Amino acid sequence: MSTIIEAPRTPRVRSSKGRVNWEKWGWLYMRLSGVLLLILIFGHLFVNLVLGEGIKEIDFAFVAGKYATPFWQWWDVIMLWLAMIHGSNGMRTIVNDYAGNRTVRRVLLGGIAVAAVVLIVLGTLVVFTFDPCSTLIPADQALAFCPVP
Repeated sequence: MSTIIEAPRTPRVRSSKGRVNWEKWGWLYMRLSGVLLLILIFGHLFVNLVLGEGIKEIDFAFVAGKYATPFWQWWDVIMLWLAMIHGSNGMRTIVNDYAGNRTVRRVLLGGIAVAAVVLIVLGTLVVFTFDPCSTLIPADQALAFCPVP
């Protein structure tokens, strides 16, 4: 008498062909952006605080000098974008976990999305339109490299 042992049947799961698994991509984004943010943030702190004279050196002229080069503009913008999307995705996860009411969840997720977009757009505009030689600055307070009107 031989006994045949069959493996238990697993329930069939509907295939999600053609659909994007947003939770998987959100999970991957959190890990990858977290690593990139660590590199960007510690690079930012190292350049601003360790290479120079520390916090005493950071003033308007220091920021103007950094934003005079596209490298630092892009460094800060990438750091801003990654941090805002990373934080918004984390808040989205919290809302999905704890907001039981569908309407409340939608309102909260909409608010997070609007806040993230507004802050990303405003931050990007500030970085790329920063003009240390603005005509709004009095001539006696202008930086040494700014032409006097």
